[in-house]
Amino acid sequence: MEYDIASRPSFALVTVSLDAGESIRAESGAMVSHDTTIEMETNATGGFLKSIRRAFGGESFFQNTFTAASAGDVQFAPPLPGDVSHVELTDETMYVQSGSYLAGDAGLDVDTEFGGARTFFGGEGLFLLKVTGSGPLFLSSYGAIEEIALDDRDSFVVDTGHVVAFEDTAEFTVRRVGGLRSTLASGEGLVCEFSGSGTLWVQSRSPDAFLAWLIPKLPSRPATNTQ
Repeated sequence: MEYDIASRPSFALVTVSLDAGESIRAESGAMVSHDTTIEMETNATGGFLKSIRRAFGGESFFQNTFTAASAGDVQFAPPLPGDVSHVELTDETMYVQSGSYLAGDAGLDVDTEFGGARTFFGGEGLFLLKVTGSGPLFLSSYGAIEEIALDDRDSFVVDTGHVVAFEDTAEFTVRRVGGLRSTLASGEGLVCEFSGSGTLWVQSRSPDAFLAWLIPKLPSRPATNTQ
């Protein structure tokens, strides 16, 4: 399975070239185009309960599987302006924040894991997507994606709205920036402090920060006279 990522980092588009019999699975709505040699099937991957859990993790209940009857291309793009990054898994597990799973090998297991209060990523909820297996995985973001090697440092702090994904070898805790004054006055809320080994992927923009800037500027809807 070959791939090409174009128009990075602002408007990334990934083209996946499938040989006959190869398959890739993607989030609902991620597909941009495909050759007529590519067949698409929509289903609740892993059954009803796993699909419900995946929906709690911020992904779609249904997923689309694209299979090549003969060699052809299929293109995917994230819903927000941003980047796409490729990760090749080899019998590994990664944790992906809500909304950053774009597509992956049909053999990868995509589930959710409840991690208690430590996974409360601001507006991201109490669930992270758990991606396990071997094969290509494509991550999406809002803004550009940067890779951080945790092996090179004792610990690393990231605003929760900027976390894209991390390997399961990493350890993390979620905490406030500082005291109550710092949390309220700094414009920052919760942060994730990572330690251990492996790679962390972060995004250069935060959807929550953008919405916090945008919503106050939207015109209010005039009151409707019901009389």
